[in-house]
Amino acid sequence: MTDLFDSVTPEAKGGGPRPLADRLRPATLSDVIGQEAVLGPDGPLGTMLASGSLGSLILWGPPGVGKTTIARLLADETDLHFVQISAIFTGVPELRKVFEAAKMRRQNGKGTLLFVDEIHRFNKAQQDGFLPHMEDGTILLVGATTENPSFELNAAVLSRAQVITLKRLDATDLERLAQRAERELDRPLPLTGDARDALIEMADGDGRALLNLIEQVMAWQVDGKLDRDALSTRLMRRAAQYDKSGDGHYNLISALHKSVRGSDPDAALYWFARMLEGGEDPRFLARRLTRMAVEDIGLADPQANAICVDAWETYERLGSPEGELALSQAVIYLALAPKSNAGYVAYKAARAQARETGSAPPPKHILNAPTRLMKDEGYGAGYQYDHDAEDGFSGQDYFPDDLKRPVYYVPVERGFERELKKRADFFAGLRAKRQG
Repeated sequence: MTDLFDSVTPEAKGGGPRPLADRLRPATLSDVIGQEAVLGPDGPLGTMLASGSLGSLILWGPPGVGKTTIARLLADETDLHFVQISAIFTGVPELRKVFEAAKMRRQNGKGTLLFVDEIHRFNKAQQDGFLPHMEDGTILLVGATTENPSFELNAAVLSRAQVITLKRLDATDLERLAQRAERELDRPLPLTGDARDALIEMADGDGRALLNLIEQVMAWQVDGKLDRDALSTRLMRRAAQYDKSGDGHYNLISALHKSVRGSDPDAALYWFARMLEGGEDPRFLARRLTRMAVEDIGLADPQANAICVDAWETYERLGSPEGELALSQAVIYLALAPKSNAGYVAYKAARAQARETGSAPPPKHILNAPTRLMKDEGYGAGYQYDHDAEDGFSGQDYFPDDLKRPVYYVPVERGFERELKKRADFFAGLRAKRQG
């Protein structure tokens, strides 16, 4: 993948007009737009350069934010030879040649900054191959990835490199880039203010995409200025950056889940829609909504789970796009439902104690005794049939004999659990009285 300001070969430069992204390539780090937080004097890269102690780096960020540009300019700033490879096209034989060339370069007094694009695409063994060359100073590794390094990179590589997070370009950054393009082309974009905003929205935080769009717009022969509708008929919006199996997938489902938990139906609908627009399988969303119902709402509103299952079934019957409406209504219902994780907490506590207590048997009084031997062993002796007791409640203990009675379920004073709390308190008081 080329970067926003990725260089072209001299032959290409001499063979035709240079793309706008190439012409606007920053000459210094201070020219890079949108990453001041990491490149400024107090940022991690600015501090490293000021102290003359640049180490290996992993540049993590979405496409079109300048990862390759920053790596190239870091090599210029530190007088290192810049070598770029892509994990997509580079195998073990090519890596060996890169390392051998870097060793020879080092013997001649020149260091090497090895930039590895899409570094997460190397497997674990290939990533381990960088370690000895990083440790002995043969290379200074700068890797670029759009995926979460915590999941995609070896712990050994991460321990030897600092992760630098590059942010998605916001509307202000993209406007600055558009103005820079207009100065380079020596004419303004033939767009109304609203259409200009639409163009920036189409870029969706990707500077390289914006420059490509600007280049297309500038090539049109138009009289006057195009409005938003005219622009939309000529250009297609970029597909949203969303990987159904990657980091964006988990970030957005987390945002949806926490919006529901936070009782914000508008935010929940927004993230739900974002996932659908990104191509997420509605069945995955139906399953996760049902999980939210049992985890975050529970018995505060027992109907919530049924609403989710019904919405899921409605989707299966209607399909897309009509079925998504049922799921969206489930989102709204969950967001506005009373919340309680008391059942979830109780379940986890019971599972934990079940693991701890191993094979503790039930008390004999609640065991059936179908044989004479079992009766002689005391099975069923002293059992009190609850229906024969006052209030239909005997108050007997049903835990193992050696286990002090725990309390797992602590209902909250919200929704239907308010009623369940009254019942639990009633039986607890009656149990204490009859056992006492």
